[in-house]
Amino acid sequence: MSGAGWTTFSLWLAVIASGLYHGANPGMGWPLAVSAGLMERRPRALVAALLPLLAGHLLAMLAVILPFALLVTLVEWQRPIQLGASLLVIGFGLFRLVNRRHPRALARIPPTQLGLWSFAVAIAHGAGLMLVPIYLGLCGEADRGHAAAESLIGKDVCVAALVSVVHAAAMIAAGGLLAWLAYRYLGLKFVSRSWFNLEASWAASLILVGTVALVLSLVG
Repeated sequence: MSGAGWTTFSLWLAVIASGLYHGANPGMGWPLAVSAGLMERRPRALVAALLPLLAGHLLAMLAVILPFALLVTLVEWQRPIQLGASLLVIGFGLFRLVNRRHPRALARIPPTQLGLWSFAVAIAHGAGLMLVPIYLGLCGEADRGHAAAESLIGKDVCVAALVSVVHAAAMIAAGGLLAWLAYRYLGLKFVSRSWFNLEASWAASLILVGTVALVLSLVG
C-alpha cells in the first residue's frame, strides 16, 4: 500500500475509533437505553431507545461537517480552512477543559425526546468538531487539479455523509454493546459506577486531534 493509501486508511480508522470512543462515553446516552430496557422489562425497549440516539448523533455530525464540505471546494482557501478548523477544535477543547458544566438547556429536554437530546449533547460536547480535521484530511487526499466545482461539491458531500455514517455506526455499536451488557449481565450498579466524569479526557482528546491536524496542515 502506498503512503497516500496508508494515510487514508489511518484517517478512516480515526473516524471509527472516535465513534467507538463517543459510544463508550456514558454522556452520549447509552445508560438511557439501559434505563428504558429495565423500566419496560424487555430488550426491545433498549433497542428502540438506541435508534433515536443514533439518529440524533448522526444528524449532529452532518450539521457540523456538511458546511465544511462546501467550504473545501474553494481550493485556494483550502489551507486556511484546515488551519482555522484545527484552531477551532483546539479552542473548543480548551473551553471544555476550563468549563466542564453541562449546558442548562440540555436539562430542559424531556427524556422522551431521545433523538433531540442526542443531537443537542453531541453538538454541545463538540463531537462533530472532532471529526472535522479528519474529514478535511480525507478530502485533501483527492486530486483537485482540474475538477469542476460541481463534482467537487458532490464528492465532498458524499465523503462528509460517509464519514458521519461510519462514525455514528461505530458510536452506536459501542454504546449499544455496553447498554446490552449492563442490561443483561452487569446490572444497575455498573451503570451507576460507569457514569464517571469524562469531561477532562473529552476536552484533552479535542485538543489532541486539533493539534495533530494543525501540525499536519503546517507541514503539508
